Amino acid sequence: MKEIFADLHVHIGRSENGKPIKITAARSLNFANIAKECADRKGIQVVGIIDCASPYVIEDIENFLKTGEAYEIEDGGIIYKDKVCIILGSEIETSEINDEGKTGSAHNLCYFPKLKDIKAFSEEMKTHIKNMTLSSQRANISAYDLIDIVKKYNGILVPAHVFTPHKSFYGNCTSRMKRIFKEKYDDICAVELGLSSDTFLADKISELETKTFLTNSDAHSLPKIAREYNKILVEDISYKEILKALKNEGGRKVLCNYGLDPKLGKYHRTFCENCGKPIEGKAPVFTCNECEGSNITMGVFDRIEVIKDKKDTISPKNRPPYIYQIPLTFIPGLGKKTIDKLLDNFETEMNILHKLSFDDIEGVVGSKTAKAIVDAKDGNVSIQAGGGGVYGKVSCKN
Repeated sequence: MKEIFADLHVHIGRSENGKPIKITAARSLNFANIAKECADRKGIQVVGIIDCASPYVIEDIENFLKTGEAYEIEDGGIIYKDKVCIILGSEIETSEINDEGKTGSAHNLCYFPKLKDIKAFSEEMKTHIKNMTLSSQRANISAYDLIDIVKKYNGILVPAHVFTPHKSFYGNCTSRMKRIFKEKYDDICAVELGLSSDTFLADKISELETKTFLTNSDAHSLPKIAREYNKILVEDISYKEILKALKNEGGRKVLCNYGLDPKLGKYHRTFCENCGKPIEGKAPVFTCNECEGSNITMGVFDRIEVIKDKKDTISPKNRPPYIYQIPLTFIPGLGKKTIDKLLDNFETEMNILHKLSFDDIEGVVGSKTAKAIVDAKDGNVSIQAGGGGVYGKVSCKN
């Protein structure tokens, strides 16, 4: 068995020939560049690319395999330079009837072992989605029906960023996912928490006790890959091994979730749209304490306070620890040149975050920057909460 790092939610911005995939993602974010970034700069051994059902991306994958730099394996996944296993995925938006009887929408991460599987999935989904070339498009079916299509092509469905106010099950559709998935709820082995929540918050909801928690980046640019990630115990890097870990089978398991302090997430607290800032005060808040208006976007922290069914957080015994991790790009004073200098010396971001001492870092970038990095690793920073689509801010303590 070995420990590996995995980020299972990375977008593609453009195809190799410049065709748009995820409009809001960087143009440099294509299939080949993601593989190279994970292998050469991030130090991530497994990456889930969740725009692989786009016909443009399927063509890119086929061409990439022809170069000989990558190859498919029998247990599922594409291996790049024997360093990274790429899990092929698709993010699908489903239409749901929410608890108030109105139409809501939620994002679902669908993962598949083989290229042929996701190609077949893409073809069938063309009957439910108007434009399969673009990312995260809305399907005219519910997640209850989607999970059957995913299973038909040997895949699994993982509800994405389940608490965010837009495009998620708890944030936009329901207070209990069992109401949507019904008898199929047990077919879901994992849920993705999202940047504005953590294990402490999620385990206030009883129905999640049987689900493995994932912390992923939802990266829309190369530097954002692995801003959240998972440490997983597996025999080898493959789709089959990751699936066993998500199901806690054969000794495989998620060992640790590394994620942002939820306060740094851009939907952590309720946001007043009139005043343009997060609303402070005891959660949940439904009106602004300054303008007294109700034109708000409810934050994740507040929403969980509304829907929780536990007074206190009680996690199951096998729940792995959640460790707050501030990515290098969030640390004050660390610009691109400094990060590049660190990577030139220490190879990958995972090495910098997990293996180096203050003295190691100081020898390359000086004591002030080394202190900022170590303080961020140790949680010795001040955080201003985010909300309404604006990330929280990190500042160094004096």
